[in-house]
Amino acid sequence: MYDYKLIEAMARVVLEGGFEKAARVLHISQSAVSQRVKLLEEQAGQVLLSRTVPPSATRAGEVFLAHYFKVSHLEVDLVDALAPSADGAFHSLAVGVNADSLETWLLPGLTPFLLKERLLLDVRVDDQDETLRFLKSGEAVGCITSNPVSVQGCRAEYLGTMSYYMVATPAFCRLWFAGGFDSESAIKAPAVLFNRKDDLHGRFLRTWFTVPPGGFPHHLIPSSIGVVSTISQGMGYGLVPLQQASALLKAGALVSVAPDKGLLVPLYWHVWNVKSSLLEKFTHHLVGAAGRLLLQCEPGKSA
Repeated sequence: MYDYKLIEAMARVVLEGGFEKAARVLHISQSAVSQRVKLLEEQAGQVLLSRTVPPSATRAGEVFLAHYFKVSHLEVDLVDALAPSADGAFHSLAVGVNADSLETWLLPGLTPFLLKERLLLDVRVDDQDETLRFLKSGEAVGCITSNPVSVQGCRAEYLGTMSYYMVATPAFCRLWFAGGFDSESAIKAPAVLFNRKDDLHGRFLRTWFTVPPGGFPHHLIPSSIGVVSTISQGMGYGLVPLQQASALLKAGALVSVAPDKGLLVPLYWHVWNVKSSLLEKFTHHLVGAAGRLLLQCEPGKSA
């Protein structure tokens, strides 16, 4: 049987990004945190933390991290069951979210529920093709991802679909797409991507044109709002969710580079199979919000 205090210390080092920060949260000394992590590693017979900056969990450490989250949420349920009216504290929920969902529909859809339940979100952000790693590593109890295949110990539910359009400023189009938007002009004009793992732009070009993956100049702007802002400044062209682009398109600040071409990206909610009332309520409201705010259709290619 492992001492839960040791597991909590190891988990806090990962979640807070360092031994010193973990010590502040746990209200103990940094050396005490180090001792607890070392003792846990001795009991497990394995290295649980990679001493990088910031520290990260090893494969074995991820197992303990996932266990820590599960126990934490079961404890919340226990408190609610014993004294639901006496617990006025906030509860925290770590979730992996794609940047475009965070900047468009997620918070408007969940805010009433979060306020009512006194729930704090600990959001880990990445591209929709990458957020599943937060669940696999134990850093989050659930994630929004474009991957429909559930991992072991989890279940997946379809949320809805985000519609993306290729947009640019009118001046940019006159400069780079004067002869029309085709495969030749697409690989010469500068694009705007979220990060190096963002393959939506490449997927769009591969879907509609014969273009080698990554065969185009591009800016890397790790912010959903930043991507739209960069495109609006005329620095490049790129895929933008309809929720973000619609007002700019109506105002004429942006135009659709390929009006008859788009990309549909289905989203799924992956969550642990843990009997936690908090997780169940969050999942229920998340799926409901997505049903109201996202396009509900079978996954496909063109929008």
